[in-house]
Amino acid sequence: MNVVSSQSQSGLPAGWEERQDASGRTYYVNHIARTTQWQRPTEHDAQAEAEASMNSLEIQRMDYRRRYQLGDGEGGNEGGRSSLPGGIQTSRAVEDVTLPSQQAASATGSPGSSAPNSTSSTSRAPSNRPATIGTAAGLKPQAPPRRSHSVSVSGGPDVDPLPPGWTSQVAPNGRIFYINHAEKNTTWIHPVTKKPSPRPGPPRGVEEDRLGPLPDGWEERVHSDGRVFYIDHNTRTTQWEDPRISNPSIAGNPVPYSRDYKAKYQNFRAHLRERRPADLPKQCDIRVRRDRVFEDSYRIISTVKKADQLKAKLWIEFAGEKVLDYGGASREWFFLLSKSMFNPYYGLFEYSAIDNYTLQINPNSGVANEEHLSYFHFIGRVAGMAVYHGHLLDAYFIRPFYKMMRGSNITLKDMESVDPEYYNSLVWIKENDPSDLGLTFSVDDEVFGETTQVDLVPNGSELPVTQENKEEYITKVVEWRFVNRIKTQMHEFLRGFEELVPLSMIKVFDESELELLLSGLQEIDVKDWKLNTVYKRDYSPNHIVIQWFWRSVLSYDNEMRARLLQFVTGTSHVPMNGFRELQGSNGPQPFTIEKYGTPADYPRAHTCFNRLDLPPYSTYTELKEKLTSAVENSVGFGSVD
Repeated sequence: MNVVSSQSQSGLPAGWEERQDASGRTYYVNHIARTTQWQRPTEHDAQAEAEASMNSLEIQRMDYRRRYQLGDGEGGNEGGRSSLPGGIQTSRAVEDVTLPSQQAASATGSPGSSAPNSTSSTSRAPSNRPATIGTAAGLKPQAPPRRSHSVSVSGGPDVDPLPPGWTSQVAPNGRIFYINHAEKNTTWIHPVTKKPSPRPGPPRGVEEDRLGPLPDGWEERVHSDGRVFYIDHNTRTTQWEDPRISNPSIAGNPVPYSRDYKAKYQNFRAHLRERRPADLPKQCDIRVRRDRVFEDSYRIISTVKKADQLKAKLWIEFAGEKVLDYGGASREWFFLLSKSMFNPYYGLFEYSAIDNYTLQINPNSGVANEEHLSYFHFIGRVAGMAVYHGHLLDAYFIRPFYKMMRGSNITLKDMESVDPEYYNSLVWIKENDPSDLGLTFSVDDEVFGETTQVDLVPNGSELPVTQENKEEYITKVVEWRFVNRIKTQMHEFLRGFEELVPLSMIKVFDESELELLLSGLQEIDVKDWKLNTVYKRDYSPNHIVIQWFWRSVLSYDNEMRARLLQFVTGTSHVPMNGFRELQGSNGPQPFTIEKYGTPADYPRAHTCFNRLDLPPYSTYTELKEKLTSAVENSVGFGSVD
């Protein structure tokens, strides 16, 4: 494109420049108002444009003050920043202002003509592939939008009338522009009020995601078709994917993949297959009521005389529900049963001292339930069934629990993550002389408000703790805290577990790996999830509906992500090595999103195939609201094939 210096031109008002496009046509650039037009401006026109230019400049100034990088330093609530709870802020996105040529032909009645449009000094949004951002050599006229709809100009409190020969339409990005049919040009500035039309904000609901700041040097914008894209000013590139998906604090920690662990697990599964009895029945039928899943399951499994029968293919049925169990119903059963078995309400387990998430055996379970040992045997069988059949439990236990399963010694360090206050007291004793504290080899145990003294060794209440025997004292306290008080309960649990999985086989795993074996990953990594997702029926990674879906997932907290995963796959946890090892009814089955239905429909799931049927919603807010509603209100398999 040829550029003619405004200094060599006469008769142009200040701030204007004459240029030529690729076809040799001359057009004029108003650098103050940042608009272009085909008609040559005059001094008379300049006076009429003065007020509009001032208004436009002020709007640009305000817009500039509103724009900022979310990764910049802390600051107050300025301009377009909208404060959110927790100090998180969002910025207004800037729209792409490209206007295709076909609309001008439609508006003016001249199919071959095109009209100029206001331009932006910023880079364009990406096409279907990320593109390198280039610096524009200058402004050139753009054509009006390809798709638009007429806007009423009948006047009123919110609409200013247009002069004869003018009409207004809406660009794909939602901003109103004005068409001068006599002069065959377009502009953002209203011909009467001389005020530019307002820039549209980001898609409704996007500002409410509370995703936190973008990385330094990144900027979020909205493409003309409504899709959000991201600019990396550091590398001068654009992309569709939200860069925050690589931030573990937002998207979850990466999968702790280990080749050694995978080899252990594969070898473990192979040995289980080798030990599979030859005389197993075709399947193990378990029919339960959803609202009595704990009681019904206990009655069925506890009465099985030969535990090997529980190694047969599971076939779970929920009373009153029509579903064929190709894996989804079994996972649902383990999920619901876990919720009941490990609920502290039943008195068998309790939350650890440090939180209300990790569980430990309740040493006073016998007070709450006289048949508690029978229940621990049942729970051990269920845990063994989960491991044997490759399912997960919806529960996480304190580290000493896994050590006891392995037969490992429990140390003082193990207490730190369970009861830090008790741990710090013992550390002080370890590092100092406790002789003057008046301690003995006994501890106080409080049960339902009553405190009793328990000897750690015979006649322990008469044996003082000294500098010489303090190590033994600490060891005895740790043993009492984690082992002795629950010895009978743990014995029954392990007895039930070993009826399906030999304890010698799980010793190849350390306690961290054993936690993964039983319960999967505790934190969901959205990036890993997205990388291992398959799309069907017109959906693709860059489809706007898919972009909205992943933005919704990214905006969810870890609990809601787990609920979404449970809605689609039947379990709220991820396999040991991440989403790439997600299992379906016939072996490995990736998480799949398939186009389905209309925007009036809610998403539906096929847990046996790890598939989400996602309708083509019209807006981000509509997708997030219906997806959230489907997940939060889903009970049973009524919407599952």
